[in-house]
Parts: sequence; C-alpha cells; structure tokens
Amino acid sequence: MIELFLAAFATLFVVIDPPGCAPIYAGLTKGANAVQQRSMAIRAVMIASAILLVFALVGEVLLKTLGISLNAFRIAGGIMLFLIALEMVFEKRQERREDRAEKVRQTPEVEDVSVFPMAMPMIAGPGSIATTMLLVSRSEGPGETAVVFGALILVLVLTLIALLAAGPLMRLLGAKIESVITRLLGVLLAALAIQFVIDGVKRSFGL
Repeated sequence: MIELFLAAFATLFVVIDPPGCAPIYAGLTKGANAVQQRSMAIRAVMIASAILLVFALVGEVLLKTLGISLNAFRIAGGIMLFLIALEMVFEKRQERREDRAEKVRQTPEVEDVSVFPMAMPMIAGPGSIATTMLLVSRSEGPGETAVVFGALILVLVLTLIALLAAGPLMRLLGAKIESVITRLLGVLLAALAIQFVIDGVKRSFGL
C-alpha cells in the first residue's frame, strides 16, 4: 500500500505541479489584496478537487458508455503524459501556462481567476484528469482506490499551500532552481508515462 501511495503521489504531484502553479498564480493575482488572494486560492483548489473526484468516480463508467477499453485509455493517457513530460524537460509547459496567464491578465473584465485558468485547466487539466482516471482504474479493490484518493488529496493540499505561499515561495526558490526542479520532475514523469503504456499493451495482449 505504501508503494502504491508513493507511486500515485509522485505521478499526481508531477502532473499537477504545485510549484509550477505558484508563479502563475502570483502573477495573476498581483493586483489583489491578501484576503482576495487567499479566497481565490481556496476556491480554485476546491473546484479542481471536485472536477478530479468526479472523473475519478464516474470516469470508468463514461469510458464504457463511449465503448473505450481501460487498456486503450491507459495507452492514450500514457502517451499524453509523455508529451507533458517532454514539455517539462524542454520548458515548454511553463511557457504555455505563462502565455495563457498573460491573456487572462490582458482581459480587464476577468477578475476572479479561481475557476479559469487556475482550477481548470491549470490544476484540473487534461493531464491530471487522465492521470487520476488511470490510477483509479489500476486500483484493485476499495482499499487501493482509497490510497489513490489519499494521494490525490495530499497533492491538492500541497497545491493549496503553494498557491497561498506563492509570493514568498517564488522569492525563495528563484527562477533557476524552479527550472531545474521542473526538468527533473519531467524525466520522472516520462518514465511513469512509459510504464502506463507498457501496462496497457501487456493487458491488451494478455501478457
């Protein structure tokens, strides 16, 4: 169970990327006061949590309704995660996030960033939704599913802490250290993504 928890936690942490969300949130809420920043951070994580939990609970039913096998989803999810990993290693993911944040900043009527872009797609994006569904689909029994949910909740709590401490965190880490961490996490995610694909292929052919 401990190994499952650590594997689920590492995968979700890398995909959701709390340290990577922090600088974006700090930039988006630069003009807000401390109370507004705290309120938007809590709201963003709560909305993202609801989205991820819904997909975790009904995702498998949705796949069956669409006629998609779990193994096909594992392979597709693994490929998607691998592409995210490549973006992290070559620093394209953060670049895209910053571009998205800049567009939001340039839209005067958008004041509350908790729903868009923070809750979705930055926290509960395609990668984190697919990962959550994959981890739940791999779980055997309610015990393992509970472990995955525990890992997800911990990552979301860390995300909330990162958003609340976004300003001080950025001053502490600095751009260079953040870049190194992102690349290391990208390499780890690439290996985990390949494992998802291998598992999907093996189960498809009954290996």
